[in-house]
Amino acid sequence: MTVLVTGGTGKTGRALAALLRERGVPVRIASRHPAAEPDHVRFDWSDPRTHGPALAGAEQVYLVPPVGVLDPVPLVEPFLRAAGGRRVVLLGALAVVPGHTELCERVAALPGSAVLRPSGFMQNFTGRHPVAVDLRERGVLRTATGNGRLGWIDAADIAAVADAVLASDVTGELLLTGPEALSYAEAAAVISEVTGRPVRHVDVTPDERARQFAAGLPADCAAALAAVDVDIRAGSEDLVTSTVPDLTGRPARSFRAFVRAHRAECTPPPPPRPR
Repeated sequence: MTVLVTGGTGKTGRALAALLRERGVPVRIASRHPAAEPDHVRFDWSDPRTHGPALAGAEQVYLVPPVGVLDPVPLVEPFLRAAGGRRVVLLGALAVVPGHTELCERVAALPGSAVLRPSGFMQNFTGRHPVAVDLRERGVLRTATGNGRLGWIDAADIAAVADAVLASDVTGELLLTGPEALSYAEAAAVISEVTGRPVRHVDVTPDERARQFAAGLPADCAAALAAVDVDIRAGSEDLVTSTVPDLTGRPARSFRAFVRAHRAECTPPPPPRPR
């Protein structure tokens, strides 16, 4: 049963493709710039002509919405029509963002489909995410979340849940978190302890947070993400679920274990020497 993985070169898609291959499941990797491999195919949300060829021969779809788009429904609707009765597993989010929430509702209404709603990615502390850049360059985490907590989850655990769902008849909405909920200040304390270098959380205004996101995203997306910070501050993501162990049979990775495994990427600069 071939699985089409959109966003197949991304954080969860790449890990999911590896798990599917381990199970001997045929995989088709969809991306705008496919590799010269037989299981890779060109796919562009804004070009419906690429949707049919990507879906050809696939019975199930792992759907990662277009990145940097506040309302993905107009782009994804033609794809869902082309997908017909295929089973869809959508990567949503625990955060409430109007356009994305509407997409989650539409996919959840499809027969046999499932919606994964993870909390904050631990990978936000690595790579090019604004939080990661601040961490590596300044030893600070700037957010508008205050003392609000998130159930931080490793993208590999999200992929493991997606793999388990695709291998079963699980349907509906699934809330995904790691084993504990941590505020950014608590996450900073963990990073400080693991790396041996000071890290602190700086609480900024929503407008300042929006400007931080706007460095790499359209203004409307940046404002929406800043609004998510305000929701987190109010407790919207302060929860822990057992979905990962329930579906994978193993514990979800802890934030501390993630930082240890990615210590080099999470290490801030040394403090300035006193003059």
